[in-house]
Amino acid sequence: MFQIDRTRIISVGRAVVVGLLVGFVVSGFRFGVERSLVMWKRLYSLAHQNVIYLIVIASLLVLITIVIGMIIKPDPNVNGSGIPQVEGQLAGRLDVNAFSVLWRKFTAGILAIGSGAMLGREGPSIQLGAAVGQLYAQKRRFTEEQRRLMIATGSAAGLSAAFAAPVAGAMFVLEEIYRSFSMLVWLGTLTGAVVADIVSTKIFGLKPVLHIQMHSLPLGMYWMLPVLGIILGILGYAYQKVTLNASNFYKPFSFIPRQFHFGIVAIGIILIGYFIPDMLGGGNNLILNLGHKQITPTLFVLLGIFLIRFSFSAISFGSGVPGGIFLPILSLGAVIGGLVSVTASTLNIWNSIYFNDLAVLGMVGYFAAISKAPFTAIILIAEMVGSLEHLVPLAIVVLISYLTNDVLGGQPIYESLLEKIVQPLKIEDSSGKLTEARVRVMPDGGMDQKEIREVSWPKATVVSRVERGSQEIIARGDVVMQPGDELVLFVDTANYANVLAKIKQISKGDN
Repeated sequence: MFQIDRTRIISVGRAVVVGLLVGFVVSGFRFGVERSLVMWKRLYSLAHQNVIYLIVIASLLVLITIVIGMIIKPDPNVNGSGIPQVEGQLAGRLDVNAFSVLWRKFTAGILAIGSGAMLGREGPSIQLGAAVGQLYAQKRRFTEEQRRLMIATGSAAGLSAAFAAPVAGAMFVLEEIYRSFSMLVWLGTLTGAVVADIVSTKIFGLKPVLHIQMHSLPLGMYWMLPVLGIILGILGYAYQKVTLNASNFYKPFSFIPRQFHFGIVAIGIILIGYFIPDMLGGGNNLILNLGHKQITPTLFVLLGIFLIRFSFSAISFGSGVPGGIFLPILSLGAVIGGLVSVTASTLNIWNSIYFNDLAVLGMVGYFAAISKAPFTAIILIAEMVGSLEHLVPLAIVVLISYLTNDVLGGQPIYESLLEKIVQPLKIEDSSGKLTEARVRVMPDGGMDQKEIREVSWPKATVVSRVERGSQEIIARGDVVMQPGDELVLFVDTANYANVLAKIKQISKGDN
């Protein structure tokens, strides 16, 4: 007789439902942003024919600023990317009203990104997915652990629907947000991401989001990869610093209420939209135009694009309106790759035929350096470009850019943003309720080759079992923990984030 693991089947079934719901919600969001950008570009085109349209554009942006401010003011969890908020939820550090986030992020996100702010749709898409997963869990009255799983599943589905990248969607949640590789989490996130991708593909078609024609990079050209990686790592560090302090730009405008700072962004949108409308938005069209040579890739043109997008994307993000940095990072990476290619070609040390290759490598290296999610970066770009041909060059650039950024002291951007929006946690009295948590035993860490009873576990922590491959071991005091073991624990709900952070420090040997 075959034994059926009903827990996994149920988990997959729930993920299918969440994936379907998220697929439709995020596809609607993506459609709204894309159509809105088309409309605004048409208005700027008309403005060249009749100045009255500039007055119309300015009036509309004033109205949008007011509407966005009214939408986001009651709920601070709607502001910004949304990815740090989801991380905070899953770490037990933020309590989010899912319905409020869902409608506010959806509406304000379309208004802000769709009107031309240099913000991405992916962060809001991830948070929208998380909100859908949370609402589904609440409707079904799931346990706290099941609720967290639905939030993670929805997050993966959101990124998948936004970029048509299901494997990257699941990997990003596992590597950057949930940080657990348990089988239930893996099955749930992958299932939700695949289902959401099917929905979005049905609506937007099979063509990869960033389909760019590339060439096979000869081994003789690999010398350029470490050079590119170092440049990306350095500029990635600069991006981290500027973005984390972007809100300081608005200090001189403190007389304007925080929720209306989009009005400052609107001034830049009008200027950029009138003269170079293709620069508006997150950068998807910019990347495609570069890849298809619709933008003449001269050194000065690329440098101008980089400076404008680097500064204005930070200003847009610093305003606090809903919008992500994911796509702006990718567009900047593509421009950096293009700059390196054109510079090297001018010096006759590089063949210009490989311009697209360096643009794609620039995207993956820049994102990996800034987000500190290298595996997601490789898979994401491979799926978005629609080619697995450059996996080795991608891996080399990712490794070099990651290490360069690390040497400079760069920190994961989303973790750093989370620390800016949450208060430092204090140990609270026990709530009397327990929540499941998972921690992996690290090689040469504080748990490696130790018996469970030898570890000074935080108060209100119960080690339930040890998962060693396919084997499950009851957590007796004399069980010796080995590298790669996943510990299943129950920790006090009120102190979940604090206790889990302490346990992870023990695992790394930092206690």
